[in-house]
Amino acid sequence: MAVRSLAVQREPEVVSLDEAYGRILSENALADRDYPAIRRSLRDGFAIRSSDVPGTLRVRGEVRAGDAPHQPLQSGEALEIMTGASVPEGADAVVMIENVARSGSSVQVDRPAEPGQFVNEKGAECRSGSTLIAAGTRLDASHIATLAMTGKATISVIRRPSVAILATGDEIVAIDGKPAAHEIRNSNSHMLAALVRATGGVPTILPVARDAPDILRPLIEDGIKHSMLVVSGGVSAGKYDFVKPGLREFGAHFHFERVRVQPGQPTVFGTVANKPVFGLPGNPGSTLITYQLFARPALELLAGITEPILPLLSAKFEAPFRHKPGLTRFLPALLSADGEHLRHIPWQGSSDVPALAKANGFLVADHDRETWQPGDRIRVMLKQ
Repeated sequence: MAVRSLAVQREPEVVSLDEAYGRILSENALADRDYPAIRRSLRDGFAIRSSDVPGTLRVRGEVRAGDAPHQPLQSGEALEIMTGASVPEGADAVVMIENVARSGSSVQVDRPAEPGQFVNEKGAECRSGSTLIAAGTRLDASHIATLAMTGKATISVIRRPSVAILATGDEIVAIDGKPAAHEIRNSNSHMLAALVRATGGVPTILPVARDAPDILRPLIEDGIKHSMLVVSGGVSAGKYDFVKPGLREFGAHFHFERVRVQPGQPTVFGTVANKPVFGLPGNPGSTLITYQLFARPALELLAGITEPILPLLSAKFEAPFRHKPGLTRFLPALLSADGEHLRHIPWQGSSDVPALAKANGFLVADHDRETWQPGDRIRVMLKQ
């Protein structure tokens, strides 16, 4: 079963427009009227009949944005008009103020005008009842403007999925604790919580599970009450890796238990009562990369995104690069500001958090290629 085939249950909720940025629209947003609702001028200038120019016209008055529409324009007349103001009936063009000569109550237009010139016709942007924003869209600033334009003070969006985060390992201590030399602070849970928020979920960090089935079991039970469970560590084939047996106790069906990427080969994806559960390797680099490759699209589906997209770019190597073929490798890299050039950041493996912090992406070394020379292009996965 692919992640995409999850039978996703998405619940709507109503939020204020000011809280809607970044949320996923749960229903189509429709135009409440024609836009524009009247014919509007696209320039400061004069509304005219195109058949009257070139020529000298009598200026009948002026109209500003917000003024009620004027009486129809007669032949030989011009109406001084501001950007956004209503174009009167009878006028079929606007000439810019820079292209006329004004003398008292007359205006001289020395060049022809095309019908429709600088006139935004009624309904040209959209018709009443038409779809402005489709359901499933992540709302950006332009969408907020569109919703405000149509009078939406509140909007229906997909409720954010709840994601349980469970770190495992006897070596893990709290971030405010003082670890012994053989211990590490719990960076994974907090990194995953940040990733979940960025993806559109609501994270809940569970207590660390020690490497014992009796401790792990109730934490998994708590975790599967959420929309999704993400576990870091304990998914390999070691003596004290209890995550997969623990998930099976709750009826987990695994759709894959290993992937051909490095770091992250032991990654596990399964479902419990059709809820996605992920077992990610415990080293932070592996956790970060496999979350982005596998857990992120699942969460995006739960959050309402219908077509999750892996953010891949292409850039040129600044220096020679070599890796061992056989697996697709995701390695920390620094992408130039223009997005054109890339250099590999040396690291000590997927536990090297400082190298991750220096990177702004990961180069994607194909499994069937060994070397790249300066100027050769390679795919790049942006760091979330």
